[in-house]
Amino acid sequence: MSSVTEIFGCDVFNDEVMKARLPEETYKALKKTIKENKRLDINMANIIATAMKDWAVEKGATHFTHWFQPLTGVTAEKHDGFITPAADGKVIMEFSGKELVKGESDASSFPSGGLRATFEARGYTVWDSTSYAFVKDGTLCIPTAFCSYGGEALDKKTPLLRSMDAIRTEAKRIVKLFGNENIKNIFTTVGPEQEYFLIDKEMYNRRPDLIFCGRTLMGARPPKGQEMDDHYYGVIRPRVSAFMKELDTELWKLGILAKTKHNEAAPAQHEMAPIFTTSNIAADHNQLTMEVMKKIAEKHGLICILHEKPFAGVNGSGKHNNWALSTDTGVNLLDPGQTPEDNAQFLLFLTAVIKAVDLNQDLLRLSVASAGNDHRLGANEAPPAIISMFLGDDLTEVLDSIESGKPFIKHEAGVMKFGARALPAIPKDNTDRNRTSPFAFTGNKFEFRMLGSTLSISDPNTVLNTIVADVLAEFADRLEATDDFVNEVNTIIKETYREHKRIIFNGDGYSAAWELEAKERGLLNLRSTVDAVVHWIDTKNIELFERHKVLNRVELQCRLDIALENYCKTIHIEALTLIDMVSKNIIPAISRYINDLSVCVVNKKAAFGEIDCEVEQKIIAKLNTYLKEIYTLVRKLEKSVAAADSMHGLEEAKAYNRSVNALMGELRKPIDAAELITAKDYWPFPDYSDLLFTI
Repeated sequence: MSSVTEIFGCDVFNDEVMKARLPEETYKALKKTIKENKRLDINMANIIATAMKDWAVEKGATHFTHWFQPLTGVTAEKHDGFITPAADGKVIMEFSGKELVKGESDASSFPSGGLRATFEARGYTVWDSTSYAFVKDGTLCIPTAFCSYGGEALDKKTPLLRSMDAIRTEAKRIVKLFGNENIKNIFTTVGPEQEYFLIDKEMYNRRPDLIFCGRTLMGARPPKGQEMDDHYYGVIRPRVSAFMKELDTELWKLGILAKTKHNEAAPAQHEMAPIFTTSNIAADHNQLTMEVMKKIAEKHGLICILHEKPFAGVNGSGKHNNWALSTDTGVNLLDPGQTPEDNAQFLLFLTAVIKAVDLNQDLLRLSVASAGNDHRLGANEAPPAIISMFLGDDLTEVLDSIESGKPFIKHEAGVMKFGARALPAIPKDNTDRNRTSPFAFTGNKFEFRMLGSTLSISDPNTVLNTIVADVLAEFADRLEATDDFVNEVNTIIKETYREHKRIIFNGDGYSAAWELEAKERGLLNLRSTVDAVVHWIDTKNIELFERHKVLNRVELQCRLDIALENYCKTIHIEALTLIDMVSKNIIPAISRYINDLSVCVVNKKAAFGEIDCEVEQKIIAKLNTYLKEIYTLVRKLEKSVAAADSMHGLEEAKAYNRSVNALMGELRKPIDAAELITAKDYWPFPDYSDLLFTI
């Protein structure tokens, strides 16, 4: 078996491959073009395309595709062969610079929120040369952006790239004022931890709700869940270990920095964490990771479930977005150093993030909003829907001292002693971690923990980059206009903290007391997707995105329309699936069991006279009560779906949220209660014990 260093990036047209295969002049020109964000010359594109095609063909590729991320939240690809007819009736393999740089796709067939009508079909894919091409399943995949004939963004990547430009521009203004003239580029980096479930494929195929909805719409809790905490970081089972080993290998081949793997808290739940990379590449890699997870799981007779809350009563799956801001000279601008109280540049960037989060709670919340994530947020494994920031005691005290003008008294962290002679003492961190915080500072980065496991990381990072860029622009304007730079820096830090410290909360985000306190502080509590996404088109948000040329008014309206449409479709599919499962399977199964129990009672009495059949009769009575309730509620659900379906836009989404969703929850209760007293042989679907404990 080849070593990791040998296989890493072997399927990627990366810098090493380009340096080896491109003429030196072309290679240098391409690197300069990427660094300076310039348009690629067509002659240079032709040379690169030929080298890329030759390399891909050697890898077994026969086709190429412009690999992009439409507003579906998943990836899309249309494959074209390299073959071109030759004069002798044969074919040659060709690939031009024009085909590399630009492609065309049917824009009307993807969600556009009204940006494209059905008859306005033309859409363009444009090569993102900052993200390496790669070979997958015999196809050369070229990462691209996707826009309409009018130039509107029809994808997740284009706004992300624009937001990276925005924060680069404003952050460079700040560091230049601090005397860092040698810094040419600043970029955001992301390390998205990916949680997921693995269940047996045979069990999955017998659950229509998992097939159509990605989550279970019914299911009584098993005798054991995660309450023993024995799965978290536990020994990885052989079947799962085999999956993880192959996953690592395939991700490494694609140049994805898969670093950490372990069992998560819920039974059958696991996590993979990569090393940080630039935001747009991290977004590409995370989309690839989810795709590869699903493919490899099936090879092992498993199904990888990425839904945010596939099983009631146990943890759902998130995607922790570790975000930092770095320079091309290797400096992390969010690293406080040993003496953060003396690090004015760090404190300025820190307070910029504090202000950005406080002023834009709505945008951060809506950037992670989905029907699936609504089931997860606020549960015991996920942060609440209320946005707040955790800084830890030390940093909070530093900022408190600046605000008050009192000297900061540094705490000695000391050492941890374990009381055993064989165990060495280790340095103790200055502050603990807070797993209940939606947005936590974790040493030299911020961890945005609200993302759901299926989510494209592009939306939250587009928002995060833009809102921080906006505050940095304001700070830069003030600093460029002042005659007393040092004093103005201190004033900005002090004022910003005083005006926006309400967003900082270092306590228990799960407590009921925090919800009341957050309300008193004036923090938003946008509980559902419907409550959140309407803020896409708030005047302040339109002005913010347009100010930095990230999204315009039309593109923002498009995203609102798509979010509402996706929400309605998701709940609609779930409701129809539940109705179908109940009508065709659950009601007949309970009826059969009642009938067989009734026959049992009759037969016992016929054989033994007036024998006591109290147990059977009580079960029959209970099941009959549940059956009536189930039937009544499923008919109500049908009417509720029809009523919601007759509405449009926001009113339709509200109806699905408040009526259909609520009825689905009510219907689940008698179904789950009936499952607990129905013989297993009669129940038509694998139960939670089967799903969570059979790997």
